[in-house]
Amino acid sequence: MNRRFKPGLYVLTPQVYPDTQRLVAETRAALAGGAAMVQFRDKSGDADWRLAAATALRAECEAYDAPLIINDDARLAASCGAAGVHLGKEDGSVGSARALAGDAALIGVSCYNNIDLARQAAADGADYLAFGSVFSSATKPAAVHCPLDVIRAATRFDRPLVAIGGITPDNGRAVIEAGAASLAVIGAVFGAADIQLAARTFSGLWAE
Repeated sequence: MNRRFKPGLYVLTPQVYPDTQRLVAETRAALAGGAAMVQFRDKSGDADWRLAAATALRAECEAYDAPLIINDDARLAASCGAAGVHLGKEDGSVGSARALAGDAALIGVSCYNNIDLARQAAADGADYLAFGSVFSSATKPAAVHCPLDVIRAATRFDRPLVAIGGITPDNGRAVIEAGAASLAVIGAVFGAADIQLAARTFSGLWAE
């Protein structure tokens, strides 16, 4: 499994429990369209399904040399052989996650719109820092707003920056120019009629 951070389109899987076949097929389409990283994000609470689904996704990501990141669950990341884990504010420390997922694990931390959180996460050894919601998001309509100036300020921490929240091909270029290495997307890819084409359109932003 590739454990290097890969800039570009960073897709977060939609909630499709218990349809593993759909999860894998849609993720494969996003990868074929150029998605650089995948995050498995599932709130079903079904531990057996989560492990089976994450393991299936890991195999799919390996075929495209794309790191698989597990949302919120370092133990699951270790169990399925994922590249790493993404931590929110309630998901424990970077140190605890690394102890579970391994020294080589990619660990990302949600910093929302808070530079102090980013500073602490970088000091704790996070491999990348995530900010959002950059724009209004249908997935998390109540999420805090993160202005692009916060992303610009976070470039000082010498970590790849991931931006999330309401990002589209039309507004994504401005986010990259503000300093984001990756754009994290759910609905604008997985909600599209043609997932592969949507991913390819996003991926083209880095070629402009």
